[in-house]
Amino acid sequence: MSSEERGPLETTLVEAPETDSMLYSLTPEGSSLVLVLVWSREEPERLGEVITLPRRARGKSFVIGRTAERGDDGSTPLMLSRLRPSERQVTGPFRASRVSRRQLALRVEDDDSIQIENVGRGHLRVNGHQLSKATVRAGDLIEAERRFILLCTHRPNSWPQHDAIVSSFPYGSTDTHGMVGESPALWELRERLEFVATRDGHVLIHGPSGSGKELVAHAVHGRSGRSEAGIVSRNAATIPETLVDAELFGNMKNYPNPGMPVRVGLLGEADGSSLFLDEIGELPHAMQAHLLRVLDSGEYQRLGEARTRRSDFRLIAATNRDPATLKHDFLARFTLRVAVTGLGSRREDIVLVARHLLRGISRSDAAMTERFFRGDEPRLSPELVYGLLWHPFTTHVRELNEILWRSLATSPGQYLQPPPGFQVRAPPRPVVERPYTDPNTLTRERVMTVLERCEGVKERAWRELGLRNRFQLNRLLKKFSDMTET
Repeated sequence: MSSEERGPLETTLVEAPETDSMLYSLTPEGSSLVLVLVWSREEPERLGEVITLPRRARGKSFVIGRTAERGDDGSTPLMLSRLRPSERQVTGPFRASRVSRRQLALRVEDDDSIQIENVGRGHLRVNGHQLSKATVRAGDLIEAERRFILLCTHRPNSWPQHDAIVSSFPYGSTDTHGMVGESPALWELRERLEFVATRDGHVLIHGPSGSGKELVAHAVHGRSGRSEAGIVSRNAATIPETLVDAELFGNMKNYPNPGMPVRVGLLGEADGSSLFLDEIGELPHAMQAHLLRVLDSGEYQRLGEARTRRSDFRLIAATNRDPATLKHDFLARFTLRVAVTGLGSRREDIVLVARHLLRGISRSDAAMTERFFRGDEPRLSPELVYGLLWHPFTTHVRELNEILWRSLATSPGQYLQPPPGFQVRAPPRPVVERPYTDPNTLTRERVMTVLERCEGVKERAWRELGLRNRFQLNRLLKKFSDMTET
């Protein structure tokens, strides 16, 4: 099904349970609501761009669309921008011809919500439901149907400024470490990574499975003073318990059995470099205790040897378990720690990560490129975007990659659709639409009073009266004029 043939999304919505991670939250202290572009039919290269609201915006009116000019009703046009801790590049209004000059009207009522109304062509959808106007909060998806989708979320009012954070890579693309995202959570990770990488203590990286801990480990090594030496990597869960000492410390020749070759062990291999042990939480506590001395001093002994050796290594360990499950004195050796969050904590990055994964697939699959890409941009359906942004990921990027492959295999047209069995999960709280005023209940005196208060500006008057559009006001004025003439 193409985007043009798309039917009502309400028929595919499934309410998410209260325990899902996308539940609404109040605006964190020191942050403001913003709107992030997560889908655009005609301008997909602008994904991740942000619409921010001015300070002290409460009670003021704004408009989103193709216009950069203030409206007759005094509403201020809002521009898209590429927002980073170190810079803000204003990219201007929407440029797509399908988008009306004035597509959406906004009014800020409080710090945690925005009143939004459709004033342009097409329909407004909030969380997949067709509405004319609604109150939106962090976590809501606002769609100008067949045009664009915005995610309401948070941005800090002031970003931490650190010269070490490198932001020279293209907006929305992979950074020098291979990470993708422009969300506060990912920029905080980059900031933490820079701090940790330039210190020489042992590092513990913790976070859910599939969140990118291995990528972070290689980034820590790559930004460190040890980067010229290749990182030594091993999954601790694959080391048999009976061979842990031999794998880590090595063994002398003919020990423990005749004919056994000499092994330098992982610590010997990592001398002058970094040793990355993934899934360190799978290492038994007894084996964790064996590492305490070498973590403190670098000293160890190969199995079968009496002499002490020394390795100048840095341990970078990763676990998807709670760090508190590690042996307490082993955990204490990790003076530097990095928490990696899952996709649920940075939903505005999900489509950017999906685009990156699809581009990787396209480089080796010309048929997929020809069918589902326009230039360098994959064609995602709005339904798939809804599904991905509301999906309760458990294995995060790995799971996202698997969903995209299923979508590639089953989508019938040129737009990637949700694969069979993949339900679009809407937030549990229903969107409440403000009721419109019935024009037949408005008296001539009421209309004239509001018009006078709005200084004759009809764009302001019809909204204050609670009408659907300016045409209803014009019809009322014509009716009152005809009544006067008769």
